[in-house]
Amino acid sequence: MTAAAGPGSEELAQGVLEGRARAIGRAISEVERDSGSVPDILRRLFAQTGRARILGITGPPGAGKSTLVQRLAQAYRRAGHRVGIVAVDPSSPFTGGAILGDRIRMAEIYTDPGVFIRSMATRGTLGGLARATSDAVDVLDAAGFDIILIETVGVGQDEVDIVRAADTTAVVLVPGLGDDIQAIKAGILEIADVFVVNKAEREGADRAVSELSMMLDFAGHPPWRPPIVKTSAPSGSGVPEAVGALEGHGAYLAQSGEGRHRRALRARSRLLALLEDRFRRAVEARAPEPDGLEEAVRAVQERREDPYSAAGRLFDALVRGARGAAAGRPS
Repeated sequence: MTAAAGPGSEELAQGVLEGRARAIGRAISEVERDSGSVPDILRRLFAQTGRARILGITGPPGAGKSTLVQRLAQAYRRAGHRVGIVAVDPSSPFTGGAILGDRIRMAEIYTDPGVFIRSMATRGTLGGLARATSDAVDVLDAAGFDIILIETVGVGQDEVDIVRAADTTAVVLVPGLGDDIQAIKAGILEIADVFVVNKAEREGADRAVSELSMMLDFAGHPPWRPPIVKTSAPSGSGVPEAVGALEGHGAYLAQSGEGRHRRALRARSRLLALLEDRFRRAVEARAPEPDGLEEAVRAVQERREDPYSAAGRLFDALVRGARGAAAGRPS
């Protein structure tokens, strides 16, 4: 990613700050395609971020996340909030675009001027989120949306990147998946601030709640015990209780200081991700050089060099190059 400003980035950023839908959409498009103007756009927006409440909605495929997100958005709109939605979908293997199209599935709120919905493709990114999700959230935050809902692509046991992007994470489950406990064990269980048992009209909903409650009992007595809420998203049943649970966690974050801690962890994770991406791009840019990536790949493949030594050599070469460039830079 280069630091060069793309044409019109100042005007685009100003349009976002004024809340113009076309500018918001275009800015997120720039983010998705990793345009060279993105750093300049975000520099202009970043001072106006940090005000929105960011809610992550995650869970296994088929849990009804999109319908629940729509109902949550409607509830927040009735309370007078402006709502941004980033819905992360699987990528098309042909075009790389999002293949589900949440603006169709959320048709009831698509025309509401106080709601902005954007589907984003994962483009092969693991962890349930698109690479550009955090940047898109910044755009919506700067545009004045005070509630931002991030709906992840259906996740498994260890795809838990949402915890590094949201203030509060709701894990959505449904009864009758065959093995409820297996569906939520390990990382997915640990990231939940709120559990939502959706499609609660189905047989087995009460059993799912009981199993969750037992698992939380086994987890001991942490400062925050995730509440368990039953919902039926198509009818809206239980949605006010879900909103109450989400807002209850928000109050806990504010009172305990945990919110500040989480935001510090998010800032750290985001910076490290950007540094990793910049380092990878720098290494790939020098790939054809005699001591570059391609030669290192061949050396490892042919067992002439171990991966750790090859990676260290590439890193050292990059650092030397950066130091040389800095030394040659006019004062």
